[in-house]
Amino acid sequence: MSEAGVPPQLFRDLLGRFATGVTVLTARAADGRPFGMTANAVASVSLDPPLVLVCVDRARDTHDVLRSALRFALSVLAADQEPVSRRFAEDSSDRFAGIAVLEGPHGLPLVAGAVAHIQCAMHDTVAAGDHTIFIGLVTGGTAFDRPPLAYFRAGYGRFAPGGGPPADG
Repeated sequence: MSEAGVPPQLFRDLLGRFATGVTVLTARAADGRPFGMTANAVASVSLDPPLVLVCVDRARDTHDVLRSALRFALSVLAADQEPVSRRFAEDSSDRFAGIAVLEGPHGLPLVAGAVAHIQCAMHDTVAAGDHTIFIGLVTGGTAFDRPPLAYFRAGYGRFAPGGGPPADG
């Protein structure tokens, strides 16, 4: 028996009530060019082995780069990095222009000033509707003590680490 899903607008409205962190997913194309996009469909999968997943629309340019990449990275954005999130969400040929980027292990581009950098080796891929779920084995990373950027109901927000009051009042 096949059951119909909810209409796209209701789906967006329902899932928009789920607050998420904001990341920039990065990888390098076979020719060495950096590619990146804003991603908030990110989750931990397993502790042993340490796996994370990120969902990428098959229509995005970064999708095809990831399909052939051996590695990718996630930069978890800090509260003051909303402009970075917006830049990497654009359909632009050079999302890295004017963005402070560090070169991480294996040449992976990492957004400077982030809350965390997570380096991954490609572990598996799963087709899911109009997206692909990329599963990465976490091979390294660094965490920093900064307040994170959050996304909720199509808007950005900030909050203090440890469950305290909002950072902006």
